[in-house]
Amino acid sequence: MEALLHYCWKHKLFPLEPLTTTDHLPVEVIDPGLHNRHAGPDFFNAKIKVDGMLWVGNVEIHDKASDWYQHGHDSDAAYDNVVLHVCGVVDAIVRTHKGQVLPQVQLSVPKHVSDHYQELITIDRYPPCYKIIPDLTPLMIHSWMSALQTERLEQKTEAVRKRVALCDGSWEDAYFVTLARNYGFGVNGDAFEAWANSIPLHAVDHHRDNPFQVEAIFMGQAGLLDMEMVPERYREEALSEGYFTRLRNEYLYLAHKFGLKPIDGKLWKFLRMRPQNFPHIRISQLANLYCSRKAGLSQLVACETVEAMQDVLATNVSPYWETHYVFGSESAKSGKHMSAHSLRLLMINTAIPMLFAYGRHRGDDRLCDRAFTLLEQLGAEDNHIVRMWQECGLTVENAGDTQALIQLKKQYCDRKDCLHCRIGYEYMRKK
Repeated sequence: MEALLHYCWKHKLFPLEPLTTTDHLPVEVIDPGLHNRHAGPDFFNAKIKVDGMLWVGNVEIHDKASDWYQHGHDSDAAYDNVVLHVCGVVDAIVRTHKGQVLPQVQLSVPKHVSDHYQELITIDRYPPCYKIIPDLTPLMIHSWMSALQTERLEQKTEAVRKRVALCDGSWEDAYFVTLARNYGFGVNGDAFEAWANSIPLHAVDHHRDNPFQVEAIFMGQAGLLDMEMVPERYREEALSEGYFTRLRNEYLYLAHKFGLKPIDGKLWKFLRMRPQNFPHIRISQLANLYCSRKAGLSQLVACETVEAMQDVLATNVSPYWETHYVFGSESAKSGKHMSAHSLRLLMINTAIPMLFAYGRHRGDDRLCDRAFTLLEQLGAEDNHIVRMWQECGLTVENAGDTQALIQLKKQYCDRKDCLHCRIGYEYMRKK
């Protein structure tokens, strides 16, 4: 397996016997080089001694030496600087574009490395590396968790950048879309993002002083003012109450004024969902938050504490939704404030990543550092992923830790990418 050969070369996990070329010349690997994940040779700027002579250049790795020709490297000038060809099986002499014969090393993967790798990708228990976790040093765990935390924020930053591009460069609009997506709390995330992208905020802003009109636009664009979206058993009551009709009439007027087209209301999911998370409630909360003018990007950037960020994101529903979860179905009166748990998730998944992304955009390290600090100040999340790692022996202290562990599972464990995981490295190198 070529990927495993790459791994052994990168980490110098070589067999016990000395390395030699196929011509029996001794080989000493001083520096395996920089792993290249793009086009061109596999490792750049390696330092290799062959028969006592130092060579500085690139290294190419293949399962079989003949792959050199199958991949067309013999006619590609980009491979003329290769100083060593490393293969699982040397079955051919290889030449560069200039006709130079390359020294070759036949490298076998150490048995303990291949055995442990097979164990990691085939074991039933999750995570597969559970046995080694209690033996890991605190320093190793801390450094890997810090890297994972940064990696997760960088990944979310890339998602924000794409939204900024779709919003014609508007960071304010991209923040609203990001916030809306996370109001879906996973289940309705895609629907909320499609809904937010359908709303022309530059037009809605003219009506920001009128919460009823904003709610009409928000509900209408969600497709929730279509009578088919009201459960049949509640339709008569919804019409008699009057609020649904007033919202719908207001929306039809504003939709004509601004040329609005709603998303398909059937995108929303309700099955096995707590009524508190119904889109009607979340959209009313977002409408109130939008009208309050306290949750814009500038207000977010000004937040220096968890408490300040909570205050910026705190919101409520309009009076009608205090006694309803859907149109026409009256319930016990409740303020339906954004819960502390929901606020924490919004800070972790929206506000802090947005702060980090904007800091990257502005080249302002203070904002990026503040994002890390806020994550460390927030309590640890409690979900099945976090509990899984805790059962394996990892200590979880704050939201920074939990975000790192979520990144570890989703980007490494779920993809069986143990070759790029530091815990996987510790597992495979042990004798």
